[in-house]
Amino acid sequence: MKVLALKEGNFSVNKEKEFVFLDEFSKGIKMSIQPFLVMTGTENILLDAGLGWLENHQPKIFANLSEHELQPSQIDKILLSHLHKDHISGLVNTSAGKWILNFPDAEIYIQKREYDFALSKRGSLSFDFEILDFIIKNAKIMWMNDDSGSVSDEITFQVTGGHSPFHQVFWVKNENETYFYGADNLPQAAYLKYHLAYKTDFDGKTAKDQRIEWEILAKKEHWKVLLYHDLGKSVLEF
Repeated sequence: MKVLALKEGNFSVNKEKEFVFLDEFSKGIKMSIQPFLVMTGTENILLDAGLGWLENHQPKIFANLSEHELQPSQIDKILLSHLHKDHISGLVNTSAGKWILNFPDAEIYIQKREYDFALSKRGSLSFDFEILDFIIKNAKIMWMNDDSGSVSDEITFQVTGGHSPFHQVFWVKNENETYFYGADNLPQAAYLKYHLAYKTDFDGKTAKDQRIEWEILAKKEHWKVLLYHDLGKSVLEF
């Protein structure tokens, strides 16, 4: 089994939730965008789908997959932690006049309650409803309704809330390793250094308390923590 970062790049985000490639003049919140590829030997699985950033008129994630000798058609499952646009926009290529799915053969796993919440927030800049609506209409959606469970023999999930009401996290395990993907409840290593409740979260206190619990378990069980938004690293090893 392999777990690999598919980094799109480092970005800055303004108050209008617009992402621009990071440079020395950038203002706003700074973060990376890096989905993760899980190669189990029998399946290729993405943890979130990225921003859909284009490089040479092609999604950057395609070039990242090509480095590992994979084509987009070889992605079997895509597990979404939540539905904010920087986690789902990479599912769709909108550069041409006709929209297409980047991973047309993949099953896309979505928490149904998270989707219902998103629909109640039409107008929120955190979502891209054109993309979300296109995905729901055209992709192979696997609706998730449980608070915890298994996606495969190697991957389990838990609904945590925190960053969004039904945000979910994932564990990827084999006999020797445990990878933990905390998504936006644990997006950067610095979130473990400073125990803060962030106002950008739906429930910052819950997310903060979870990080404290996860750090204890990570040290005890030697987790490898996957960091979606960390500027400098993709994996934090304990």
